[in-house]
Amino acid sequence: MLRAIGNCLYSTLPPAIGPAGKKEKDPSPEEAIRKLRETEEILVKKQEFLEHKIQQELQTARKHGTKNKRAALQALRRKKRLEQQLAQTDGTLSTLEFQREAIENATTNAEVLRTMGLAARAMSKAHQDMDINKVDELMSDITEQQEIAQQISDAISQPVGFGDDVDEDELLEELEELEQEKLNQELLNMGEDEEEAPAKLPDVPSTQLPTSPASKADEENELKKLVDWVS
Repeated sequence: MLRAIGNCLYSTLPPAIGPAGKKEKDPSPEEAIRKLRETEEILVKKQEFLEHKIQQELQTARKHGTKNKRAALQALRRKKRLEQQLAQTDGTLSTLEFQREAIENATTNAEVLRTMGLAARAMSKAHQDMDINKVDELMSDITEQQEIAQQISDAISQPVGFGDDVDEDELLEELEELEQEKLNQELLNMGEDEEEAPAKLPDVPSTQLPTSPASKADEENELKKLVDWVS
């Protein structure tokens, strides 16, 4: 079984030299990764086989024990050899896994670099018709045209007509004079209305006003007269 696995493992390794003594073409990363994966699968199967054989030899040693010490020792020796092979297989498998991961990373990096190179060439092609001096001139022209457009808008928005040169302070002063004349006229009209209107006396009340009470001295005189008349 071990020999068959070894032969299969050897057959998966690509020969460096062809049958005619010529060096074969280097495999692509994809082919190398595929070969490594196949070899890893073979090594995993070898691990399983060695682990199974180790358990069998251990059971054989336990079975003979002290009854047949020689057979038990031979089983333990075979177990030791199998364990050494298992350790070597584990190390080989780890090496292959590391190599495969390295190739996968290298392939990814190569693809990234290729994509970045394409992007750089595309950007260079997009900029090949551009000149920084021409761009600066274009931006200057755009700024100048915007300023001209703003000046035109300001000119259009200004009112058009005669009398634009009149001082605004003079207009305000004239407006104050008009307001003062209007106020004086209103005051004059109020004075004339007061002179023409007759003084209106209050109306005579229709009800009789209450008489004021007599003083205390008058009451005493009236009482004295009444007494004298009776007597």
